Amino acid sequence: MFKLPTFLKKILFLPIAIIGLTACDNLKKDDQLRQQGFIYCSDNYPKFLNPQLSDGSESIKAIAPQLFDSLLILDPSTLQPKPHLATKWVSNANNTEYTFTLRENVEFQSTGWFQPTRPFNAQDVVFSFKRIIDSSNPYHYVNGAHYPWFQSIGLSKLVKDVVALDDQHVTFILNQTDNTFLSNISTVFAAIHSAEYAQLLADANKKSNIDLLPIGTGPFQMVSTENYDFIRLTRHSQYWNGDVKMKQVVFDFANRGTGTLAKLLRNECDVMTDPITSQLTVLNKAQNIRTNISQAMNVAFVALNTQHFALNDVRVRQALSFAINRKNILDSVYYGKGQVATSLLPAESWAYQDNSEQIRYDRAYAKALLKQAGYERGLQLTLWVPLAAQSFNPNPHKTAELLQSDFADIGIQLNIVTEENVKRRQLTSQPNTDLVLTGWSANTGEPDSLLRPLLSCEAQRAGLNISMWCKPDFDFLLTLARDGEQQRFRTNLYHQAQTMLTQALPIIPIAHGVQYQVHHRSLSGFALNPFNSGSFEHVVREK
Repeated sequence: MFKLPTFLKKILFLPIAIIGLTACDNLKKDDQLRQQGFIYCSDNYPKFLNPQLSDGSESIKAIAPQLFDSLLILDPSTLQPKPHLATKWVSNANNTEYTFTLRENVEFQSTGWFQPTRPFNAQDVVFSFKRIIDSSNPYHYVNGAHYPWFQSIGLSKLVKDVVALDDQHVTFILNQTDNTFLSNISTVFAAIHSAEYAQLLADANKKSNIDLLPIGTGPFQMVSTENYDFIRLTRHSQYWNGDVKMKQVVFDFANRGTGTLAKLLRNECDVMTDPITSQLTVLNKAQNIRTNISQAMNVAFVALNTQHFALNDVRVRQALSFAINRKNILDSVYYGKGQVATSLLPAESWAYQDNSEQIRYDRAYAKALLKQAGYERGLQLTLWVPLAAQSFNPNPHKTAELLQSDFADIGIQLNIVTEENVKRRQLTSQPNTDLVLTGWSANTGEPDSLLRPLLSCEAQRAGLNISMWCKPDFDFLLTLARDGEQQRFRTNLYHQAQTMLTQALPIIPIAHGVQYQVHHRSLSGFALNPFNSGSFEHVVREK
């Protein structure tokens, strides 16, 4: 049993905002910060600072790699898992048991609310994963018991148990073979938490703080927040993977859209991601700004409510797809950067299938399909549109206007509803949600990462499957592909799954975007990867 330190008794009962930063104006004028760190402008303040509870927002994907480490990470070139907190692993003959050897002398962050008494060990791995998969775990129901990404891939059904063999060895026991398992525990969602910290909070009856006042082994540790506008991180002085270059990083959520661009140009922040493409001309002219572009594993699409009285007819869904001029959208919204999408998977995926014959622009055929379905006189639909630019869609509002024009050409009146940030779980319970313009960024190089979290029955229960399309045959194909050993066999199964999607069209693919990162020219060392996340441990500011 852990005793509660005197300092923690005081801090744990303070609202998180009270341990905040100094005033906003002081932050802007903090010359020391600019010399010893940088300001990262992001979009929406995350509800929790634990990526296990996130459905994949870009803000948590940027923050999580600074605070937490995972057992493995994905190599940005090969997209294959490689050692991180685990130095190596072995599996049994049928790949249903994986035993990991853990790195020694890895220290957790020491903060104002927690000071660890031991280094990272196997108990921390057990706690981190059993919270997700074990409903009897004391932390499972803390802060909602909703683990969207893990629920969408069915982790609790896959992992039977996680067992600590000793301090440096832990075994995962699976219910069946799964070729995506190692990749999935290499993502930002698979963060390792401190079991010692969890016990301390449980003793203080403050379990919810584990997701608000985070403790990890990452290169930076949280110091404070303010009014859902700022999160300040400082260097983890005992970080296991070498010296962290910057002393501090501040995440600024105070402005969005063009406000973020204005702050960047006024040198009030140093980094922003996913600018609206119309802003690139301005950025390219700015002498003190650098724009990095990298390939991303993502897709923009229109999700269709397949329970809608008209949209449950596949001919109507096909008509909408044939009505979309994707090349025009690519030119007007993506400025030619990216690819027209004929599948959820981009061409870079080893399981990509070219469906350009079925996913193409054909206005006459679209009108004929509508006539066959009984909607020759037209149809009214509502499209929900988030306003925030993302790597998969750099200008959602412009895309929506082009879709509105395309649909009008075949007699469909499209009403656009815009929101700052459309929440997936809210949309699944909205009775008037017809169409949603959205997208998804993969978290691994596995095809499963762009298919299962969007359209599986598990994803529907997790609130990520907006189309509410659940087909056991589709899930069965994904499971066979996940379990198969030979890549030719797996590729064939993924092709069958893509064919099923092309025929049913619960979602309509539009484009694959690229990833933009814009930063002050004095900064270097950012580690861009196809999954929109990376550590800032090597970022430096040139004098």
